[in-house]
Amino acid sequence: MMTSVVPRPILRRVSGIAFPLLAFVCTAANGIGQASDKDLLAGLTSDFARLAPQTIRPAKGYIQHPYLIPAGYYDQMWDWDGFFIGAHRANQDPAQATFLRDWVLSFAGSADPDGYVAGCITPSGPRPLFGKFAMKPFLAQGALLAAQRLKDYEWIRPVWPQMRRILDYRRKTQYDDRWGLWFWDNAMQSGADNNAALSNDPKDRSAILAVDASVWAMREYRAMAVLAARLGYADQATAYRAQAKATKQAILKNLWLKDEDLFLNRRRDDGKWIRVISWSSFVPLADGMLPQKDAERMILGHLMNTSEMQSPFGYRSLAKNDPAYNNQAIIDPYSNWQGPLWINANYLDWIALRRYGFKEQSLWLAERLASMLRRDIAKWGSMHEDYDAETGEGLAPTAAQSPGGKFAGFVGWNLLAQDMLECEVTGQRCMDLEIPDK
Repeated sequence: MMTSVVPRPILRRVSGIAFPLLAFVCTAANGIGQASDKDLLAGLTSDFARLAPQTIRPAKGYIQHPYLIPAGYYDQMWDWDGFFIGAHRANQDPAQATFLRDWVLSFAGSADPDGYVAGCITPSGPRPLFGKFAMKPFLAQGALLAAQRLKDYEWIRPVWPQMRRILDYRRKTQYDDRWGLWFWDNAMQSGADNNAALSNDPKDRSAILAVDASVWAMREYRAMAVLAARLGYADQATAYRAQAKATKQAILKNLWLKDEDLFLNRRRDDGKWIRVISWSSFVPLADGMLPQKDAERMILGHLMNTSEMQSPFGYRSLAKNDPAYNNQAIIDPYSNWQGPLWINANYLDWIALRRYGFKEQSLWLAERLASMLRRDIAKWGSMHEDYDAETGEGLAPTAAQSPGGKFAGFVGWNLLAQDMLECEVTGQRCMDLEIPDK
């Protein structure tokens, strides 16, 4: 049902401790609310039916399969962009999981003899960015989701050696044996281009043990274990499952501050905590890594805290009380992850809210994001890649930042807003990206 959201102070108790926060209390008009939510979903679905085809390109040059792009400002095939776009398409129609399958085949087919794969591929070949810009660990997760929806795992077998080589390359280049955790070469490689919890200082590369890098790596090993078992490689499945378990244990031991109810990054050299609360602090919640009470305390104390992550329109990419917080329309050389709302990050927050029983908040989030995007489309004919957390207005790309000085727009993972709202309104297509044990 469509809610009217009225901010007022509340206290909520978890494990005997009262958390004061300015929460958004949801109220609904009897009967009218349900029709409004259905209308919102119908309108968003119609808008996306027009915009979503912009994310598909036919095979061309170096890319030998139909491929997924964010559209608008970006016409390249990217790693996690393609994963989220492909996941949306597979969720809306299992037959469209072919796009996610082809995304896997294209990236796996791009691996060099060492297992290096660039995070961005064009018809002319891999795109070099800031040196070796290795793809993020989403390949096995995408393969698993595509195989589940297509009910076919055999297409993976020919590229299985490449997928294993890619995994081995990442372990050699982005894994710290001492901590049992993972790191990015720089913030740009993480996809959250200027995440204040990371660094783009060329003199300080690979310096930070990252929550998001470690969770994605853990999930990648878990997905590889499932795929290996399906393909009949029992020994490989066992080894991958053990690595996933070890990474999870290291995350909880070394990146979880129980007394502060928070996951934070740390420096690799001296273990110093990076005292920055960003969107990536909450990635473990989407995977259900915490017990219920711990998760509740983290969500109430930080995610739903309006001085930190919760804005009137969704969840910020950086805590509002952080000195670096801003809502500038930055896109070059980095997109801005120091405050603005990002739909893919909010999608992971939505999964976390539902996983831990915050159903009113997950509904509120789905409605807020959908309404914001519909306003953007009505005004501009397309969408932006990020949004001002305080006003809900689209930020980048501006017309001046777009090719030819004409607003280019963005589609990409904003399509996930449909999956969220549809789940809330109809109870169907509730995609939580959960990886099974087998």
